[in-house]
Amino acid sequence: MKKNFFTYFAFFICVSLQAQDYVDIVKLSSNNATLGNIDDNYETSVNNLNFELYYPSVINENLVVLTGITAENTALNLTPFSDRSNLTMTRLNLGVKYQHSEKWSGTYVFLPKIASDFNNIGSNDFQFGGIAILDYQAKENLKYKFGLYSSTENFGTTLTPIIGLWHRSKNEKLYINATLPIRMDINYALSSKFSVGSDLLTSIKSYNMSEANSLFYVQEESIRLAMYASYGLLDNALLLRAKVGLDTTDYGLYSSDDTVGVQVLTVQLGGDDRTRLNSEFASGLFFGGDIIYRFDLKKKE
Repeated sequence: MKKNFFTYFAFFICVSLQAQDYVDIVKLSSNNATLGNIDDNYETSVNNLNFELYYPSVINENLVVLTGITAENTALNLTPFSDRSNLTMTRLNLGVKYQHSEKWSGTYVFLPKIASDFNNIGSNDFQFGGIAILDYQAKENLKYKFGLYSSTENFGTTLTPIIGLWHRSKNEKLYINATLPIRMDINYALSSKFSVGSDLLTSIKSYNMSEANSLFYVQEESIRLAMYASYGLLDNALLLRAKVGLDTTDYGLYSSDDTVGVQVLTVQLGGDDRTRLNSEFASGLFFGGDIIYRFDLKKKE
């Protein structure tokens, strides 16, 4: 059974990730910041917790079914006079990875989610998105990415063009995995267990405020850029990361009938004449950490 498990993941990587020699199955992240706003001296603590779980299923030599779940919770005060809000998102990741040719492969994922304060689940809490990414294998250790992400949100529809690359140096010390503008991870191995690096995580999403009878929603535009130190345990299967960085996330509160239509990245194509109901958040330092369970194929073959 153990041998079949190793073979299963080895085959998955050969088909779907090509040059990559590991897969992150579980990731738990916690980030904490104190954010002020641009109008006065009011500050609020922002506690963010994120969990990701992925599971692939090999169908044949060209097709892999991808399944997973993402859950995120952010606790903060949206205004100086409001109670603490818990903004929660749970999302299914349902898709496929298909090998179109020797050089080209594609990842296509449907992303249904519930995003709200989870006080009274209703139709306004459900949103639907999708992502499509084409990978071009330029070299054994270099791959380019091109794609598009889209999602229906309480404020309208968001569209995010994607460009990126995957690269590992020949001495296997430098690693780059960029899917911009959504995420990026760059790290350098100082020893067999210890590495340093930088990561970038961004998101544009909305949360229905069901506690207020769905009269309001929160639009989150998040950018977190961090430096980290990573230490490997259990033969580097378990990674522990300590992080410090800059959090520029903004949480705008709007009436539920105040929308913008289509938004590309952070630009509203029809303009933005909405009336914001809270102050804009200022950026601040955040501190956090990651726990990652990584399946290293080279050591399991």
